[in-house]
Amino acid sequence: MLDFKDKIRVIPDFPQAGISFKDITTLLMDGESYRSAIDELKKLVDHLEIDVIAGPEARGFVVGAPLAYALGVGFVPIRKSGKLPYETIEAGYALEYGKDTLAMHTDAIKPGQKVLIADDLLATGGTIATSVNLVQQLGGEVVGAAFLIELTALDGRSKLSDIEVVTLLNYED
Repeated sequence: MLDFKDKIRVIPDFPQAGISFKDITTLLMDGESYRSAIDELKKLVDHLEIDVIAGPEARGFVVGAPLAYALGVGFVPIRKSGKLPYETIEAGYALEYGKDTLAMHTDAIKPGQKVLIADDLLATGGTIATSVNLVQQLGGEVVGAAFLIELTALDGRSKLSDIEVVTLLNYED
């Protein structure tokens, strides 16, 4: 397995002082590393029964869509408010450094579907907890969450206590 930390650029004090931003674009630019990261995530979730993967905008798309392809399941985008063209449900949440609203099409998840949520990063857990809430409002069952990176010091995992969480990399900061 590749050392994926070698492929992640860390940018201090972005987007504000005290934040150590984990930039995955350097991993995405390297085709072999990107494919390997998706393959490794696939191995970590292969044991789960998954009907569809949902990923929050925007980096959840670059993790969730290729993972859905690798697993042979569908992908559902979770977008920011006002970005989806059909009837939606919405939920607001707090970010590490702000607030936002996420939305899903009302027909994106069928009741009883088993859903894996995929994103690039688990930090405080606000984005993923909101994504879980939206999936559950539509009658879906969240069977797991998969991330490239987890910032363990921010304890986002605690907001997902009933959900299996898998990550490729852990950072303390």
